[in-house]
Amino acid sequence: MGDKRRKKKEQDSSKSDRVTLKKEIGLLSACAIIIGNIIGSGIFISPKGVLEHAGSVGLSLIVWVCGGGICALGSMCYAELGVTIPKSGGDYSYVTEIFGGLVGFLLLWSAVLIMYPTTLAVIALTFANYVLQPAFQNCLPPYIAVKLLAAILFLTWVNCHSVRWATRIQDVFTVGKLLALGLIIVVGLVQICRGYYDALEPSAAFEFRQDPSVGQIALAFLQASFAYSGWNFLNYVTEEVVEPRKNLPRAIYISIPLVTLVYTLTNIAYFSSMSPEELLASNAVAVTFGEKLLGWFSWVMPISVALSTFGGINGYLFTSSRLCFSGAREGHLPYLLAMIHLKRRFSVIQVLFLEICTATIIILCIGETHNLINYVSFINYLSYGVTIAGLMYLRKKKPNLVRPIKVNMLIPIAYMIFWAVLLCFSLYSEPVVCGLGMVIMLTGVPVYFVGVYWKNKPRALYRLVEKVTYIGQKIFYVVFPQEDTSETESLTASKTAD
Repeated sequence: MGDKRRKKKEQDSSKSDRVTLKKEIGLLSACAIIIGNIIGSGIFISPKGVLEHAGSVGLSLIVWVCGGGICALGSMCYAELGVTIPKSGGDYSYVTEIFGGLVGFLLLWSAVLIMYPTTLAVIALTFANYVLQPAFQNCLPPYIAVKLLAAILFLTWVNCHSVRWATRIQDVFTVGKLLALGLIIVVGLVQICRGYYDALEPSAAFEFRQDPSVGQIALAFLQASFAYSGWNFLNYVTEEVVEPRKNLPRAIYISIPLVTLVYTLTNIAYFSSMSPEELLASNAVAVTFGEKLLGWFSWVMPISVALSTFGGINGYLFTSSRLCFSGAREGHLPYLLAMIHLKRRFSVIQVLFLEICTATIIILCIGETHNLINYVSFINYLSYGVTIAGLMYLRKKKPNLVRPIKVNMLIPIAYMIFWAVLLCFSLYSEPVVCGLGMVIMLTGVPVYFVGVYWKNKPRALYRLVEKVTYIGQKIFYVVFPQEDTSETESLTASKTAD
């Protein structure tokens, strides 16, 4: 009996000493990650583009509601994938698990090279402009690059220092975003109660400025999707979520409907104070709204937008850095990026790596922001479709795989139909931009075969990599994490038929 107790005690002690990713993301923080990543600069920029392509107030509001519905369909598919393949890394981890290394590497390549660094740069530039706008109303703010660099470096330090600090910042700024949008909604509802809803009356709301076409409606959805982007980011930190099988789907089911409601009410509020012509003429919708209705208190709008984008930077750094961790763990990036801090037990080097990429993109591509956003949007939607197609393929390939959540097959089918229509009309409308997006992604093919597939590299190269990894471990005090099998048994828990 004594030997059994001693053996059990030793096993418990060994388990507690294992270096694994620390689980500090509860349900509230999970909701904050989704909401905080979705609500960034998009809701303050996209209303103009949606209205321009939709052609009427009524149709633009329908696009906003349906855009949230499409995100809900996609997020339900990701909820199934997230608990069936409980790995951090989101799309990349799922596609690699289902389709193999090449397809996964292409998603990782496009994300690390263009998607996330450029998105961070755009959000950070928006932050820098808005935070300085109240002080420089009649001219361009000076030292934007300095302010931008300070913002990103500060958040990089926070994300390298503590998961808890990063999630707390995300919690606080998510509440701040909702309060700012709540102010717009309340002021707009007051206006409607006072009778200022001419643009929302059915006769005026569906008065088209131009004949609607499928192509223009698809572009309107593309504009709205920019504001909704980020709905899948909780899947990038699955291994750091407390009880992911419960909290991952709960956070999705709470956050997506909430954001859809807030976005729709915000657009209704905009139309309570601005005519369609005024909204289309404005480059900063929220600022124009504040100037018309808030008087001397209008300064709160650019500050609110700045805070919103500041929280967006933090959310992107926190989640997308985990993509580098997942890629390195699969051998698609240097192994040093797959290590975690020995004491703090979370990824450190990945944030610094993403910081370098972000700074490089800003330096090389400043002034071409709009083109880069178009490339990013196309690649983003391509990855969504490939991932959800992977869910459908996995259902057929391994029908008996244990799935804690199993959505109706009509949901991924409906999403894929919408995805195919949107992508086809995007290619038709913007062939050059979409073609360049494909070229950027396909440049990863030779890199994959040389860097990953080719195993018999010169020994001198392997020794160099080992030396750099060893030095990096000493500098950053990092080690390879041990696998936490408590949430990954479903990967192998399938019936003999599989």
